[in-house]
Amino acid sequence: MVTKLSLDLSGRTEALKKIKQEVLALESSPLYEFRIANKNLPVIGEGAHDAKIMFVGEAPGKNEAATGRPFCGASGKLLDELLASVKISRESVYITNIVKDRPPENRDPSPEEIKIYGPFLDKQIEIIQPEIIATLGRFSMQYIMTRFGLADILLPISQMHGQLFETETTYGKVKILPLYHPAAAIYNRALLDTLKLDFAKLREL
Repeated sequence: MVTKLSLDLSGRTEALKKIKQEVLALESSPLYEFRIANKNLPVIGEGAHDAKIMFVGEAPGKNEAATGRPFCGASGKLLDELLASVKISRESVYITNIVKDRPPENRDPSPEEIKIYGPFLDKQIEIIQPEIIATLGRFSMQYIMTRFGLADILLPISQMHGQLFETETTYGKVKILPLYHPAAAIYNRALLDTLKLDFAKLREL
C-alpha cells in the first residue's frame, strides 16, 4: 500500500526524472524514429509534483514536441484561459499526456502507442498521487476509466463529460472528471461554454 507520505517532493522529482530518461531511450516506440528525424523532444509533463489535480491529454502536437512542454500551443492557451476562469493556477496542477511523443501529422494515437506509453502515465499517477484526474479528450477518458476499473460504465464523451466518478487507487480514493479536449472548442466554439461549466466543477472540489 502506497501512502501519501511515501515520497517527499525531492523523491517525486527524481522519480519523474527517471521516467523522462526512460522515454528518451524508448527505441521500441513506433514514434521514436519520427522524434529523432524531426529533432523533436518527448513531452513528459509539467507542473506541481504534489498537485491535487492532474490533467491528462492524449499526445503532444507540433509546438509541444518542439519545446518539450505539454499544452503550449493553441489548445494550451485555451486550457490556461479555462484554468484562469476558475482561479486555478497552471503551476498548481500537473499536466501530461498518455503518449509522450508526437504522432506524425498530429493524428490520433494508435492503440499500440497507448499501450507502450500508458505505463509511464501509470507511474506518474503513482508518484504524484493526485486527488482528481481530469481527462482531456476521449482517448484519455477511455484509458483512465479503464485503468481504474470503470470500463463497464464508459459511454461517448458527449454523455460522460462533466460527471465525477470516484474510484480506488493504491494510495487512496481518486475522483475522475472527463472533459472535452480544449482543441474541440477551437473547432467548435459552442463547446467552449460547456468546457467552462465543466471546469467550474474543479473549483467546487
